[in-house]
This record gives sequence, C-alpha cells and structure tokens, in this order.
Amino acid sequence: MKNILIIQTASIGDAILATPVAEKLHRFYPEARISLLVKKGNESLFSGHPFLREVLTWDKSRKKYRNLLSLLLTIRKRRYDHVINLQRFASTGFLVACSGIPRRTGFDKNPFHFFYTDVIPHEIGEGIHEIDRNLRLIGNMTDPSRVMPRLYPSAADENAVIQWTAGKFYTLSPASLWFTKQYPPEKWAELIRAMDPESTVCLLGSEEDRNLCDHVIRMSGHQRSVNLAGRLTFLQSAALMMRARMNFSNDSAAMHLCSAVNAPVTVIYCSTLPSFGFGPLSDDPVVIETPEKLSCRPCGLHGLTACPEKHFRCATTIPPALILARC
Repeated sequence: MKNILIIQTASIGDAILATPVAEKLHRFYPEARISLLVKKGNESLFSGHPFLREVLTWDKSRKKYRNLLSLLLTIRKRRYDHVINLQRFASTGFLVACSGIPRRTGFDKNPFHFFYTDVIPHEIGEGIHEIDRNLRLIGNMTDPSRVMPRLYPSAADENAVIQWTAGKFYTLSPASLWFTKQYPPEKWAELIRAMDPESTVCLLGSEEDRNLCDHVIRMSGHQRSVNLAGRLTFLQSAALMMRARMNFSNDSAAMHLCSAVNAPVTVIYCSTLPSFGFGPLSDDPVVIETPEKLSCRPCGLHGLTACPEKHFRCATTIPPALILARC
C-alpha cells in the first residue's frame, strides 16, 4: 500500500475524528504516502501534520459541483492505490466511483457503495464511537486496536497564545452551528459570573461568533474575560486548550479539538446525546445533561435550527452549578 487517500469533507469535528485513520495507517504502513481530502477551510487543522503527505480541499462555498469535477480530475492524476471514504454522502461516493482508484473502501449507507471494492456496515448505537466506526474501514488491513484523534500544534502555535496562559484560566466555546446544540448565552454568562473573578476566561470561536462572545462577556460582567473568537487558528486554539485548567464547550468542534490534544473538557449536551458516538475522548471529560426526562430528546442526530417543541428545556433546565463544579 503506497498511495492512500482518506476522504472526510464534512464539519470541523468530523475532520478531526478522521485523524485516527491516518494515525493507524501510518503505524502499520510507515512508508505509505497518506493524503486527506477535507472541506475548504478545514485544511489548517493539519498544518505541519507529520503523517500527511498532502491535504486536498473541496470548496463547497461557491460553484460547488464545478469544483467537485475539478477535484475529481486532480484525484485521478494522483494515481492513488486505495481510497477510504468516511462519508455517507452521494457527492463523495461519486468521487470514489469515478476516481479510477483500484481499491475503494466505504460505508454501506453511501448511495454509491456498489462501486466500492470493500463495503463496511455503518452503525449508530450505544457504545460505538465515530472513531470506532471509521477505524472499521481499515480493520482488515490493520488490527482491532483503538487509536485516538490527534492534532499537532507547533511551538509557534503555543507561543502565539502564551500571553493568556498565566495563572488560572479557562476556555469557553459558547457557539454551535445548530441552535438546539447551543447552551443559551445567558446561561454561559451565569456560569462565568460565578467563576473566580481573578481567573481569566478566554472565549473561543470563529469570526462569526465574535458578537455572541461579546454578548456573553457583557452579560457576565466578568472583568478578566477576553474575546478571542476569530483571532486564533484551530491549532492555536488547541494549544491554548492544552494549558487550560478546564475547557467548556457545547457538543461542537471545540470538544473535538480538546480530544485531539487530550485537554480536559466539560461538554454541555442539549438536544443531542453522547450515545450517538460523537462524545469527548480526552482523559478528563465530563458530559453535562439536563436532569429532566424529556420525551422530545433527542430531536435529531446533529441538532436543529430551532426547538420543535418551542420550550428548549433540554438546555434551559441544565443547572449552571453542575458545570461550575468543574472549575
């Protein structure tokens, strides 16, 4: 096995959860040239990655399908020996089917799976984590052992955040792509307000999250809170998380960043469940959920843009004291 392509063009968290496949392939085939295809914008996660020969990107933001065809031509020119598709979407299945790559591995739920040479069942259920599902795709060429997600912040990444690491400090990532996965801003503010006033609270997120982070800080009145949303790269954020006393997150990308650098994390689950298989993997993780038994929870696998029941009790009934206990 000399030239391998891994495909995962979904969200930031999904890209991070693809890293165990690269780690394990390198362990078993140290001379292999391993490439990774991700959504444009996620490639910086893998800057300086020691095991990846190349990171390809698919720009979905404009001319999505024209870019897909251009990407297909690039893949065919690379003459890979083996492609491993971690996704169940038709677009990446089409890439695999038309790639000209001799060995094609993927999940049975992909609409193009009948073009694969190796088809693996995809199961979502209690105790099966996403990394375990992904590693099953290479089970017949490695072994059954588990490998954790991993990213590689550089010394430069660590130096870029060192100014915020003095004394007791926390990170807090209040945003999510989905409304029903996001702990309410006023609840985040209540948590920060109850923290040690001498501690530093670094709020993290993308540029689009800056206003939310500003809003949370204003409501909290915490004088030592700093809005770093949009100011750090993924790897710089991960470097900061590695040093934090605790990292607080929704069921979102921030949780997976913590997993990839083995940082302590407290994750608030609102509408989704950790049993779906996307939970934290750090050595020091705690999941916080509502103590109420809600018949409407979960309302979806990945979250929704609004609460279908209009009450959002899966979030509003989580006592901040449960989270504060992790400070």
